[in-house]
Amino acid sequence: MAWVTFILSAAFIVLAATQLAKYGDVIAMRTRLGGMFIGIVLMAAATSLPEVLTSVSSIHQESPDLAAGNLLGSNTFNMFLLAIIDMLNRRARILRKAAMKHALTGSLAVFLIGLSVFFMLADIDLQIGWVGLDSLALLCGYFIAVRLIQNGAKQDEPSAADAPNEIPQGLPNLKAGIIGFLLAGAALAAATPIMIQSSMEIAEISGLGTTFIGTTLVALVTSMPELVTCLAAIQIGAYDMAIGNLFGSSMFNVFALGLTDVFYVQGRFLSAIDPSFLLVGMLGFLMTGLGLIGNLANLEKRVGFIELDVLALMAAFFGGLWLLYIRG
Repeated sequence: MAWVTFILSAAFIVLAATQLAKYGDVIAMRTRLGGMFIGIVLMAAATSLPEVLTSVSSIHQESPDLAAGNLLGSNTFNMFLLAIIDMLNRRARILRKAAMKHALTGSLAVFLIGLSVFFMLADIDLQIGWVGLDSLALLCGYFIAVRLIQNGAKQDEPSAADAPNEIPQGLPNLKAGIIGFLLAGAALAAATPIMIQSSMEIAEISGLGTTFIGTTLVALVTSMPELVTCLAAIQIGAYDMAIGNLFGSSMFNVFALGLTDVFYVQGRFLSAIDPSFLLVGMLGFLMTGLGLIGNLANLEKRVGFIELDVLALMAAFFGGLWLLYIRG
């Protein structure tokens, strides 16, 4: 019964999150924000909302490990999705298409993930109220990163005078976009606790534990909106938005890691995470670094029909899952 509940709730979450991303795109276009900034900030936040709600729900159900596995595991899935998308679009090398534009975004994603792993290792026992100083540093780091990206986007993107011509015919108005976004968010908020409860039951029944379940099943479900959104963006040639969404989502997951501490009133959230999640965090760190290298390196070597950078991302992903499984 737990598996049936999980599958049904997961399908509902993916559907609601896809609508959330769709209406987030409407809001982004109607407010005339640049494509790169949309992908990195607004779209990344919209498609990452399932991770945030899942983590908050996990905290309320006293499962901080599931919350951590969801957020840290989603970073690995984002880079795995980058590899899949690049492999499916061999005629237009996605990792090369807008390389220099995303060098800053990828670098900031690597830094923020590395910073979260550092704080997990350092275990700095300083708090302001019940919120850890390390979590506050992650929140501040994200806002500084967004500011840096915004400044870079203003310099790199074309004039806003061309924006009206980019709005497709039949696009819903801003009011419809906001209403649709809020309704999809409410649907997510209602379905997420059900999925979390079933995930905890699956972890107990299977004996795999919340580390593996949170990093695989839950992270996979909450990462599906990123895949749907990126494929849709690539179909219309919006490579900036696709790549920015994945790197930006990884950045937002670190922000959500710090934000979760606000809801974890028992103390510092990072200190409550099982040490085994250091492996998950490092896997996300290494894979994001590989994604950045693949974004910049001018490699055209292939193994069969797969590019070397894509192969490296996929090998790191499945190798990391295997390590988690045998340790679980």
